[in-house]
Amino acid sequence: MNKPGVRGRGAEAGVNLLALRSHNGALVLDLLRTAGPAGISRLELAERTGLTPQAVSKITARLRAEGLAAEAGRRASTGGKPRTVLRLVPEAGHAVGLHLDRDELTAVLCDLTGAVVAQRRAPLGLGAGAEAVVAGAAREVEALLADVPAAASVLGVGVALPGPLDHAHGVLHRVTGFPEWDGFPLRDALTRRLGVPVVVDKDTNAAALGLALGLTVGGAVGSGYGSFAYLHLGTGLGAGLVIGGAVHRGARTGAGEFGHQVIQLDGPVCTCGNRGCVEALCLAAVAAGALDEAARVLGTGAANLAGLLDIDLVLLGGRTVAAHPEPFLRGVGAVLDERARREGLDAAVPVRLAPGEARGVAEGAAQLFLAPLFGRAEG
Repeated sequence: MNKPGVRGRGAEAGVNLLALRSHNGALVLDLLRTAGPAGISRLELAERTGLTPQAVSKITARLRAEGLAAEAGRRASTGGKPRTVLRLVPEAGHAVGLHLDRDELTAVLCDLTGAVVAQRRAPLGLGAGAEAVVAGAAREVEALLADVPAAASVLGVGVALPGPLDHAHGVLHRVTGFPEWDGFPLRDALTRRLGVPVVVDKDTNAAALGLALGLTVGGAVGSGYGSFAYLHLGTGLGAGLVIGGAVHRGARTGAGEFGHQVIQLDGPVCTCGNRGCVEALCLAAVAAGALDEAARVLGTGAANLAGLLDIDLVLLGGRTVAAHPEPFLRGVGAVLDERARREGLDAAVPVRLAPGEARGVAEGAAQLFLAPLFGRAEG
């Protein structure tokens, strides 16, 4: 049964928050968020948004009525009375980020600033079947929220897991290695179970979204670049693509199946059915302890991606990379350096570690709900 404290927890407030996603309201809300605890005045909001002072006053009045904004004191003015400064109220809304990996579940609860206020981790068997996975995921979300004040509004649950899948409808396709998930409506199943809105996306897309917004632990590594690729090497291999500042999902939300590009026609059979995929070759090298070879294979795929999309940056993540960062940074970087020399480029595409790896995917999943609230590019 659903836990009454979760179903409907802050449901009306959650709906109201989502209704505030007008363009101008989002602009103001985002400036309040980026201003931090120090806050920002209405006059500054008008100057930075291009809105009239009257429009800003109406928007901020509505935000205060909704509990999203509050006074942060007063600031000296160059003339006249001191200006009232407003700030975002982080605890006014929350989003759950849920990362369903092949063998592990990570759940985080984030406030409106994206800060993690609670987290859980538990074993998971993605091959145990839909009913068992949905039940287990729901239990962890319920447990995550158990210690949160009942009045706290929950916008929804963002779920990230291996693809391919249909992001728009929340339906899974033939998840690599788990074909039995094909056609399962995960979004609707979890929505019924939890009683709050649910969004489903690939793990790599969720992580890339968090990196693009610069909200993961470690700073805005990806937010200063117009385009980058996040390569996730763990129990599988995939990519999240950010182009023009937004996550690129493709016409059928199938972009980023990086691990299944064939680079050896007579190579080993991959779980997807093809031969010689980057994922199969890379994971085989990792299993054999040949990390330099695994990095070379990953670098070859990264070089193909750089040549195809002319990206600005490659970010490496996933538990395998986290366990052996230096060989992968060195190996992938060497392949991209060689490509730059061969093609006469001024500089190679830089390679860096993605920050916040332990829970970066889960944090990015929470941003599936938080980012649109602030009008940030969500893809």
